[in-house]
Amino acid sequence: MRTVNAIAATSATDPLVRTTIERRDLGARDVLIEIRYAGICHSDIHTVRSEWGPVTYPLAVGHEIVGRIAEVGADVSRHAVGDRVGVGCMVNSCRECEPCRDGQEQYCLGGATMTYGGVDRDGSVTQGGYSTHVVVDEDFVLRVPESIPYEAAAPLLCAGITTYSPLRHWKAGPGSKVAVVGLGGLGHMAVKIAAALGAEVTVLSQTLNKKDDGLAFGAKHYYATSDRDTFKTLRNSFDLIINTVSASIPMGSYLRLLRLDGTFVSVGAPPDPLEVPAFALIGARRSFAGSNIGGIAETQEMLDFCAEQGIAPEVEVIGADAVNEAYERVLSSDVRYRFVIDVDTLR
Repeated sequence: MRTVNAIAATSATDPLVRTTIERRDLGARDVLIEIRYAGICHSDIHTVRSEWGPVTYPLAVGHEIVGRIAEVGADVSRHAVGDRVGVGCMVNSCRECEPCRDGQEQYCLGGATMTYGGVDRDGSVTQGGYSTHVVVDEDFVLRVPESIPYEAAAPLLCAGITTYSPLRHWKAGPGSKVAVVGLGGLGHMAVKIAAALGAEVTVLSQTLNKKDDGLAFGAKHYYATSDRDTFKTLRNSFDLIINTVSASIPMGSYLRLLRLDGTFVSVGAPPDPLEVPAFALIGARRSFAGSNIGGIAETQEMLDFCAEQGIAPEVEVIGADAVNEAYERVLSSDVRYRFVIDVDTLR
């Protein structure tokens, strides 16, 4: 075991603190990554505050991780010391079930091992990227293209793939009309990626405060959902709606924005259930679906696509001691559009 510096939650209510955590010894197929940047995801906040279920404390969160490989195990063949790499939301899976064999490890029937708060191979609780180093099986390590700056690459490992996967699965592209609900960390990536895929993109946000940003990111239209006329004007308009917000919304109103056979996909995960009125689905054979990140192969595809298209998240880099303040700013929507921790400030 090796001891590394980290920022961790000690309870659901106390501020995160500087501490140390243990990393397992390097196995034959493991790589040791010296972390350079770690993104802050709303999922981190939900987790440390026990909003999604019980948590074993202390816990270092963070599943948007980029850095360089410092050491490799004896049998590692995919990566080498010095490689620019990233780690997303999972670090292992059973490798044997049908989803795993199909390259969709995020849907592992035995449950993928999540980057933090999961149960590792040695029975310990996994610890995330708010730390200086991480040890990961080489099969769950991504190659980060040289053209993507480190700090911009980090949010792609969650926000990027979380929006790319449903856009690809539901075939967003030329001729399709896509609406994105919310223009935050996930939403601004959904807009950029959907536009790059060739879709006509509309942003649905509470206000018009971020309209200039939304249009600059590639949206053709921008509407305020606080304006009740929006739901009348846009009724039966969209092939696909990507909901990125982690809060309750009036599902009937949003579902009726879909065309015949349209699909509403939730990637945001509010702690309370969403109420779905049956007639809003039945009336136009609409579908309500969810999507969970992407498999390793698809995540690599997303990274390469973003590099080719020149897509990168909008980030605000912070030091390690600003994490608690950043959490509060995320909750008040005061970030454009993803906080990224400079891990050098933690060494």
